[in-house]
Amino acid sequence: MIQFYLPDISTMPVLPESESGHCVRVLRMREGDELICVDGKGNRYTCSILEAHPKHVQLQVISKEEVPQCWKANIHLAFAPTKHMDRVEWMLEKCTEMGINSFVPVRCDRSERKDVKSERLEKILVSAMKQSLKATLPELDAMTPLRQLLTADIPGSKFIGYCSDEVTRREFSKEYIPGTDVTILIGPEGDFSPEEVKIAVDNGWIPVTFGDSRLRAETAGIFSVAAVHAINQKEL
Repeated sequence: MIQFYLPDISTMPVLPESESGHCVRVLRMREGDELICVDGKGNRYTCSILEAHPKHVQLQVISKEEVPQCWKANIHLAFAPTKHMDRVEWMLEKCTEMGINSFVPVRCDRSERKDVKSERLEKILVSAMKQSLKATLPELDAMTPLRQLLTADIPGSKFIGYCSDEVTRREFSKEYIPGTDVTILIGPEGDFSPEEVKIAVDNGWIPVTFGDSRLRAETAGIFSVAAVHAINQKEL
């Protein structure tokens, strides 16, 4: 099944130029053909093509279906973007395919990168949502100062992945409680500063490790999200 992304389908049932070109030029769809659209808000629509124009495909909605979240609890991943953005893009793509609710890029004391181009990342999230047949698009927050995140009122469990043994760290897979909302924080290549870790601990964040191997930042992000899914599936 091929899905098209149309966030404003309820008020403007017209595919944007990029989606229209794929529909007409690549898939060779014509008037009367049916296709599937998602709005990124958890809804899937069956539509009929009224006008098959390569720049603006006009649709008629036939039916609407609410698609429930296919994973237990809400998963949020906060991360310090790495120097090479292709690693970040890969992490966001794979986490979206598995299922996640939001991403929060954070700026740390030792961050290699101070900002991100959200437009490109949004396109990657949309593509991964469509490919994995989901109907909910993860939220992508603006770059957030780490201290702002650490002191925010965040529901559910809060874990901070930390490499140094200067503080007591727990095994993430043993600390996460199945079925509960979770926010996981992954640091920059140079890890968090001791001051940042102290602020985190003082505000209820639990320092954790993801095993004996030292993981790259993007690998740690994917591992942690996959671990939450595996633990929750085991409880089904």
